[in-house]
Amino acid sequence: MLKTTTTLAALWLAATPLHAADPSLANSSLANSSLAGNWARGDGKAKVRIEPCGDDVCAINTWIRPGVPDEKVGDRLVMTIRPVGPDKWVGKALDPQRHLTYRMTIDIAAASMTTHGCVLGGLLCKNMGWTRP
Repeated sequence: MLKTTTTLAALWLAATPLHAADPSLANSSLANSSLAGNWARGDGKAKVRIEPCGDDVCAINTWIRPGVPDEKVGDRLVMTIRPVGPDKWVGKALDPQRHLTYRMTIDIAAASMTTHGCVLGGLLCKNMGWTRP
């Protein structure tokens, strides 16, 4: 059974329609956006760093609260995303640790971010809040 409490899955589940993403647009736009950098998950269980990785964008676990199962520092989520506005990104994400792909939407404010997503054809959905640590 898919665990909805895992750090990376909670970060990037998405319910919006999947849009074709242009990786070169993602990396060039990432440098000029507030998406890149360090983020702390709203439930206090994890911190990640978002940065370019090849033609994609990665969210890499930098800290996991002791006792959180199925997560470790260094796990990464590989995202093929594109900006659809100054503070919104859409696309898909691959969680190589779990062999799962998610549709995703990311909304960014000055010092906060909300991720929204679904897997399994929209059967399992979740929103997660993030802040700058």
